[in-house]
Amino acid sequence: QVQLVESGGGLVQAGGSLRLSCAASGSTLGSYAMGWFRQAPGKEREFVAAINWSGDSTYYADSVKGRFTISRNNAENTVYLQMNSLKPEDTAVYYCAAYVGYRSRWYSRGSGPNSYDYWGQGTQVTVSS
Repeated sequence: QVQLVESGGGLVQAGGSLRLSCAASGSTLGSYAMGWFRQAPGKEREFVAAINWSGDSTYYADSVKGRFTISRNNAENTVYLQMNSLKPEDTAVYYCAAYVGYRSRWYSRGSGPNSYDYWGQGTQVTVSS
C-alpha cells in the first residue's frame, strides 16, 4: 500500500514553468512504475508522462513532449514533473499514480489511466493567457 500526495500546482502565465512533486509514503517508491495524468473540466483523464522503476525509461504524451520532464528520486520517495513553456491548454488537475502490475505489460501496453493502481488527490495547474 502506498499513499501519494501531489504538490507544486498553482497559477502561472503562459510560457512559465512549474515543478510538480509527488511524495510517496507507506511503501518503497522503487516498487512502482509511476505516471502523471491530468484532467481538464469536462474531459477524460489523460496520460501526460510515465517513468519506469529505475528511472532510465520515460514516456510522454505528444502534447507535452519537449516541454515536460518526468523524473524520480527513489531514495527520497518522490516523483517530479518539470513543466516548462506552459500553455493555457495545460490547465488541468494533475495526478500522480503508481503501477504495481507486471513489468512486461507496462512496457508493451504503454501508459493508460486504467493501468494504474494508486492515485494521489491531484493538484490544480492553471495557465493564463
